Amino acid sequence: MKKGRFTESQIVAILKQYEAGKSTETICRECKISRGTFYNWRKKFAGMDAQQLKRLKELEDENRRLKRMFSDLSLDHHLLKEVLEKKF
Repeated sequence: MKKGRFTESQIVAILKQYEAGKSTETICRECKISRGTFYNWRKKFAGMDAQQLKRLKELEDENRRLKRMFSDLSLDHHLLKEVLEKKF
């Protein structure tokens, strides 16, 4: 996965500037980002503070781990099912 130039805390700080009244064009020009990137960030991180951002990261990591566990167990289940079908 591609690592971005900005950390989540930097993104939240940029969005706080927007909430404080700074224009979108000025923020995009200063940070050298496109308007599309800014609006995607706003859609994902709007209204968050550092604590909520930390919790979001923890939940995303847990979700990723659980999905991996599920896929491993599902694969094992299918393999065992095939072995049992071949025996009978």
